[in-house]
Amino acid sequence: MAYNLKDYYFQKAKTENYAARSIFKLQEIDERYKIIRPGYKVLDLGAAPGSWSQYVSKKVGPQGRILGVDLQPVKLSLPNAVFITSDFRDVNFEEVMATHGIVPPFDVVLSDMAPNTTGIRITDQTRSLELCVLALETAEKYLRPRGSFIAKFFHGDDFGSFRDDLRKRFGRVEVLRPKSTRKESKEIFFIALQYNPLTPKKSEGC
Repeated sequence: MAYNLKDYYFQKAKTENYAARSIFKLQEIDERYKIIRPGYKVLDLGAAPGSWSQYVSKKVGPQGRILGVDLQPVKLSLPNAVFITSDFRDVNFEEVMATHGIVPPFDVVLSDMAPNTTGIRITDQTRSLELCVLALETAEKYLRPRGSFIAKFFHGDDFGSFRDDLRKRFGRVEVLRPKSTRKESKEIFFIALQYNPLTPKKSEGC
């Protein structure tokens, strides 16, 4: 009987009391690139069902904070996390952070967001890119200089253009397909490090 990697990570997550097997994707990324550290503030976009926030919660410790956002509710209670059930495009982040005592900027912005798949490759890839672009725009607003950004991306023709966009804003950009990714999945992860905010252009005539 063939070894079933999918079952292995599902069972491992269940045994270790994580909400989903996706925990091991973030764990591999973090172990390789050392992104999440004690005391960090982390914005988790596409947080449900909560396994990434569970991992982050342990890593940032009691002095760290997590703000998680998802269309689906996160049914977890973590002492250093706040979860908002909403489309992240509709969230007034300033108001939410003020209400919960989270002082920006964030040290890390995570995006595990994915579109509802249609089975049409080009459509799914296009929708994935749209989410990645929106997540990057959010990171540009709330990520500290030299901070880190991680985004799930459905590999396709737009891979190069999005990577180039990241390279304009970050000192180092890596790509990883974690070992726990399902064999049939087209997802990869961009790991963008050392955020360098783009200098706003001066308005003509000023």
